[in-house]
Amino acid sequence: MQDSNPVSTPADINVKLLKYDGISKPVDSKKYQAMVGSLLYASVATRPDIAQAVSEVSKYNSCPTEAHLTAVKRIIRYIKGTLTTKLCYNKSDETKVIGYSDANWAGDLDNRCSTSGNVFLMSGGAVSWQSKRQNTVAVSTAEAEYVSLFHATQEAMWLHKLLNDIDGKDAHMPTTCMVDNQAAIAIAKNTATKSRTKHIDIKYHFLREAVANGHILIKYCPSADMTADILTKPLCRARFVVHRQNMGLTD
Repeated sequence: MQDSNPVSTPADINVKLLKYDGISKPVDSKKYQAMVGSLLYASVATRPDIAQAVSEVSKYNSCPTEAHLTAVKRIIRYIKGTLTTKLCYNKSDETKVIGYSDANWAGDLDNRCSTSGNVFLMSGGAVSWQSKRQNTVAVSTAEAEYVSLFHATQEAMWLHKLLNDIDGKDAHMPTTCMVDNQAAIAIAKNTATKSRTKHIDIKYHFLREAVANGHILIKYCPSADMTADILTKPLCRARFVVHRQNMGLTD
């Protein structure tokens, strides 16, 4: 890939990967897994901008095809064009953490599972991020967003404990989580069981308890300003660059 042409985004918005599309031929799984493993290290360590793309291609480690390999090579081409991009933080006495939670409903074409994405910012840069396929099939956008917010709440509670261990103060709550779905916010704040939400697994209502106890403060965020959108699905170049900068990734 040394002489390949760089690209502006790690994933093509016009390409939907499938386990088997009926056209692509199988490729060497060991070589594929080695490439994905290297990219996974980068996405976990310092490059949240490729987390969604790497999570997507890693689903096909057991039986990769030419289409999947092309997607992996695109990520490498993107990295080649952004070698000087890095996470930057601003010096400040403020240790407030702000989280963003989003979901891509039924984005997985193989099993129709949704993708959760969340990112937590502190001092102008991302300190924690996740792009993960949900374990259950959500029957609505609100449910997918609610499950994603549950995962974000777990991370927010852990970050709270970590910060308390560092400075010995209990002054990092509530953690603000931004969500772009009003229905998910209503479900999180309302403890009443309704016909459209009674099927949701009980474990996800841990979120309601966190809201009631004042550990999490949920606020609405317009979709255009939802930074976690970059962790749920491929985006066009303009939106991708904006969200990448919002996470503290700069040249």
